[in-house]
Amino acid sequence: MSRFKLAAASSVTALSLALAGCMGTGNIPSASAPITQSEAQMGAEAHPQLLAEFGGAMSGSQAQYVEQVGKNIAVHSGLGNARESFTVSLLNSPVNNAFAIPGGYIYTTRQLVALMNNEAELAGVLGHEVGHVAARHSQRRQAAAQRNTLLGAAGAILSGILLGNSGLGQQLGQAALQGSQLLTLKFSRSQELEADGLGIRYLVDAGYDPRAMATVLKSLAMQNALDARVQGRDNANIPEWASTHPDPASRVQSALATAQATGATGGVTNRDTFLTRIDGLTYGDDPKQGVVEGRQFIHPDLRLAFTAPQGFYMINGTRAVTINGQSGQAQFSMAPYNGNLDSYVTSVFAGLSKQQQIRPQSVQRTTVNGLPAAYGTARVSSSNGQVDVTVFAYEFANDRAYHFLAITPAGRASPFTQMFGSMRRIDAQTAANVIPRVIDVVTVRNGDTVASLASRMAYSDNQVERFRVLNGLDSNDGLSAGQKVKIVVRGR
Repeated sequence: MSRFKLAAASSVTALSLALAGCMGTGNIPSASAPITQSEAQMGAEAHPQLLAEFGGAMSGSQAQYVEQVGKNIAVHSGLGNARESFTVSLLNSPVNNAFAIPGGYIYTTRQLVALMNNEAELAGVLGHEVGHVAARHSQRRQAAAQRNTLLGAAGAILSGILLGNSGLGQQLGQAALQGSQLLTLKFSRSQELEADGLGIRYLVDAGYDPRAMATVLKSLAMQNALDARVQGRDNANIPEWASTHPDPASRVQSALATAQATGATGGVTNRDTFLTRIDGLTYGDDPKQGVVEGRQFIHPDLRLAFTAPQGFYMINGTRAVTINGQSGQAQFSMAPYNGNLDSYVTSVFAGLSKQQQIRPQSVQRTTVNGLPAAYGTARVSSSNGQVDVTVFAYEFANDRAYHFLAITPAGRASPFTQMFGSMRRIDAQTAANVIPRVIDVVTVRNGDTVASLASRMAYSDNQVERFRVLNGLDSNDGLSAGQKVKIVVRGR
């Protein structure tokens, strides 16, 4: 969660409809027509908003490297003047995501890059996105997209479960989506497979190992499964990148078969070069956007912190933090504040639904850890029964307030009570102690094992599993002296 950039919902929705969610072989087109002026204009208009939604574009040598690989693979797309026509951005986002929009705008997050293990995998992912642009998938899906519900993080899905297809459910679902950083639309399975095939073709033409598409999909599947276990979810497909794509686990064998069908043998991976170039890359949350540490959310710039309920997990988005569990969902964000907490709470309720007027039964005033606070609850009928919607707001300055918006089955809001009471200011020393995690590339020495290297991971849980997934290692894979591997450590 950054400084809560506020934008009209209509502009976000319009942008969402233009986005091309990704990483799909049927009849694969050959050379494509050059990017048109109208496509370029569409992309140019959406690009700045998209950067804001995903934490901004990174700069420096790592971003330049990603851009170079992306433009080099785009040359093999058959699009005229591809190297100059494509814009490739490395996004400062802690979610595993990559996507494209019309006009040749290609994006990948630093988190997804950190999951990769060689340059061929990076080229494969970017080539997949180039494939979406070359095949005009976004344009072909636009009419259908306008009829589809936007897909997002677990918060949006959970609110749909609780509220069914009610107007409130749709509004809250979109609110959770905006906080999730997953503003992408789902392509048809055939289009995703087609983009996989195009990406593999580009890999072959560029001299890379075509199996790289399959290995990066395998790493994604492993990461999704690990996230589900760590967060206590049964569904391994959300909320990461695969929630907007066909299941990567089911696509690994398809990608391998496509690579084999090319007849290409060998091909470079540039593993050591890639690992050297991403050494030091920020991993997970950027403190400037706030960080999730276990059940704690801490924002050093905004000088605040709170604790999620036991058994819930958090997703830190650009606009909000979502808190999800089996018994409810909440979102932490901000709204314009005029110095009156009562009107702040009622305005949040008023903005929840266009289909029905929602008002709290009353607005109560209180103090939480020295912070002036106000809260209210409304009981709402939905297709799945009655639910309670609670808004709990805190004043941090005369012109600045934040709030939780929580949804629970009727009469069962108690899981969030302790979280509401945990909101607090943090001092300068606590803020200074928030240090980001970064990728540290090390060389395996004689005597090093998976367990010994994993013990250096900057996590208190699942160290071995995190190390294996980060390095694309199966449960029976070992290490060899001289091999380069990634670990996650605290930055300096």
